[in-house]
This record gives sequence, C-alpha cells and structure tokens, in this order.
Amino acid sequence: MITISELEGRLGQELGVSAWREVTQADIDAFAHVTGDHQFIHVHEARARAETDFGGTIAHGFLTLSLLSAFALDALPPLSGRRMGVNYGFERVRFLSPVRTGARVRGRFTLARLEPRRTNEFLLGYDVTVEIEGSEKPALAALWLTLAVVGE
Repeated sequence: MITISELEGRLGQELGVSAWREVTQADIDAFAHVTGDHQFIHVHEARARAETDFGGTIAHGFLTLSLLSAFALDALPPLSGRRMGVNYGFERVRFLSPVRTGARVRGRFTLARLEPRRTNEFLLGYDVTVEIEGSEKPALAALWLTLAVVGE
C-alpha cells in the first residue's frame, strides 16, 4: 500500500515489474475474434512462417498493449484510499518489436507524472515498457495516463 505523498517522493523511480506471462496462440486467436483483426500474421501459423520473417505468428500490438492492465495490477503497489481508477489514455505508444507466439512478456513501470486535478483526484503517468524474455529490445514503450480518485 502506498499513499499519494509517498508516490510524490517516487517520481522518476521504478515502481514495479510484473511477473512474466506467456502469450499463447489461444490468446491471439481470442483477441482476433473480439477485434475482428484476423490478419494472417496473427492467426495462420503456416502462412506466417512461409511469408514473413517472424518464423510464425505474432501477437497483435494492441493485444500486447492491453496486457498493461494485468501487468499494472501485478506490479504496482495499491494506492491507499483509492476509491476508483480509470484509464485516461496514452501520450505516446510505440510498438518496437514483435511478440512471437509462445514468448513471455512482462511490464516495467516508472512513475513519470503525478498531478493533482480536482479534489481527491490525481493524474498519474507511467513510463512503461513491455519486455520480451530473452530480447534486448522491448515489445513496446508508452507513457500511460490513469486517473486515481482517493478519499471520500
């Protein structure tokens, strides 16, 4: 558990790293079904192996991005007195390296911003990277914004 005051003292510091998570073909297929993005590089193993340099299928960039919610729950300390948190968006997102099916990824979070908004409301900005196990280059880098409502 961490307070807003304690977070202010951690500005610019890493707050946490999530556990590794394998990205499976079942994950990719489910994401394709929900989004309607059935591009062969994601869902057709033989064709992706034959027609791309990826060696098989890869995760959608937006699938990798959507894992940030689970990574944040795992990696970030709970905010004391938080009543609600909402996704506020991104100031930047870059997809830097493909996530091959079967790869393991994790999120790394650094507190980049903490701004009071209205009473009991704070804008938090996280520099986040999604790392690929065994790769020097991350899957993505982003500045993720969330709103936290604390207190009564």
